[in-house]
Amino acid sequence: MVAFTCLACYVSNKAERMFGEKDTSRIVIDEMVGFQWTMFLVAPTVLHVFIGFILFRLFDILKVFPAGYFQRRLPGGYGVVIDDVVAGMYGNIAFLLLIKFWGI
Repeated sequence: MVAFTCLACYVSNKAERMFGEKDTSRIVIDEMVGFQWTMFLVAPTVLHVFIGFILFRLFDILKVFPAGYFQRRLPGGYGVVIDDVVAGMYGNIAFLLLIKFWGI
């Protein structure tokens, strides 16, 4: 995951330059990285993948601190990717708590 995150930062930086836009919607590798962080240590059942996707998207949209801060302040591909990593980490924590306390 760490290697893929680094690759995503590099690719996103190049894509921003190529497209001439900051964090363009045409860059999706950051979403893939964030979702992987959400699913860390979670069994990949159909239900878990569905719940993980919903949790990741929720935290990605809400931009809970420091995700939005990183997106605005970090340069290039780092800003594109790291906010999704933070959203993925929040999603992972929430998911592991759901599994532990609600047996999902």
